Parts: sequence; structure tokens; C-alpha cells
Amino acid sequence: MDRAHVVELLAQADAAPELPRLGGMARADGVVIASEQFWAFAGRDGSLRGGPMPSPPRFLHRVPLLRGLVRLSAALTPLFRGAGVAGKSERAFLAIALLAPLSLAFLPHSASLPLGVGTAAILLVWMLRGRTLFLHGAEHRAIAAAEERRLSATWRAEAWPSRFAPRCGTNFAALVVPVSLLADRVWPLPAALYTPFAVTLVSLALTMELWHVVQASRSRVARAFLVPGLALQRLTTREPSDEETRLALTAVAAVLRRELAA
Repeated sequence: MDRAHVVELLAQADAAPELPRLGGMARADGVVIASEQFWAFAGRDGSLRGGPMPSPPRFLHRVPLLRGLVRLSAALTPLFRGAGVAGKSERAFLAIALLAPLSLAFLPHSASLPLGVGTAAILLVWMLRGRTLFLHGAEHRAIAAAEERRLSATWRAEAWPSRFAPRCGTNFAALVVPVSLLADRVWPLPAALYTPFAVTLVSLALTMELWHVVQASRSRVARAFLVPGLALQRLTTREPSDEETRLALTAVAAVLRRELAA
């Protein structure tokens, strides 16, 4: 998709009466943008690819706790689905890193803390490598431009929507930590081998329910839950260049092209 086509699509989207809610993911080599139906990845090397998002049964979206886990798994689709943005070796690394905490149940307490800290450090280094921080800011800016109908102006560098986003995964992470600590302390069942895995799943599901309430509410009390995550975004984002913002906007255009044609 050449630049002229991207510019045309962005102008069309600015004039649309309604656009889908967008999310995204920054990587060292590009930006992923996703709606509920489609995802697209714009690479720094000029590549552009995408695909459909999964369509789980509708009833799952009405089941408390379970619906949150469904949303989380869907968010990983661009990484793990067949023609996704991660290669086989990277997928294997991520799978091992995500499953490593489950081994804590089989290790002595003296070994569990170093493993937990080490896993978190490795994931952090992976997530923040290269230009990821700058592209994270570009992802937020492009999504904000869609919500504010300033896509064309942002492409022309005449508008600079905020690089801070209330729906960022950083905000979710800031919520899941205290929820996990609380769930671990009040877990009602006797300790067993499955307990760490169960506590993790329940914590993620509970946080997604809280996340949904916070996102839907305009109450100042509810919005206060976003403050820690927004503060963390000062560390997890950097001010992107105009060209990095255009890269994210290219991914936005690729998703909206399919959405507006649907």
C-alpha cells in the first residue's frame, strides 16, 4: 500500500461517522494495530501484513471472568497466529517465558524468587529493545488520532495527539500486580501444585473485569485506577518521530481499509 493510498484512507476514516475501537502493540521492528475483526503490522523495513482476529463464540463475551481471558488471548493473536509478526524462535522464547512461572510450584522457595525476577527481567528487556519505546508512543498517537478524527492532520505533522493512552497494556500491568498480590493472600483453597497457575488465571480475569469497569466509567474515582499506569508510560514510551508516527498510521490505515469495506 503506497503513501497516496494511505493518505486517502486516512481522510476517508476522518470523515466516517463511526470507527471501530483500536488497540495495538509496539515492537522493535514495527507497530501492530488491531480492531476486534482485523490486525495489521507495519514494519520499519516497509513491509505490511495482517489478518483476521479470532472470533470466539459470542456467549463467551457474556461470561464474567472467562470473557477477560478470551480478550487477553485474542490480544496475542498477531504474535502467535500462523502468519503473525513473530518468528518461530521468538514464539518459542515467549512461550517459555510465559510458562516459566508455572515451574515455581515444583521448585523450592529459595529458587522461586530468582526465577520470577529473572523471567520478568528477560521479558522487560525483550519488550523494550531497540526503538520499541518510540514506536510505543507512535502507536498511542496513531490510535488517539483515529479517536479524535485527526488522522490526516497527524500524518501531515500538523497535529500531535497524546502519546499517553488510557487503554495501554502498561495500565493493565499496573492493575494486575496489586490484584495478583491480593489474590495470593486471600486464596481460599489449600495449596496445591496447580495453585500458582490458578491464582494467575483468576488474577488476570479479575483485573480484566476491573479494567472493563474503569474503561467504561467516567467517574473520577474509577479513572484514578489509571493514574499509576499513565505514570509508568513516561518510562515505557518516548516521543516518536513524525516518520515513526506515519508508520503506525500505515497500520491503522490497513486495518480501517478492511473495516470500512466490511
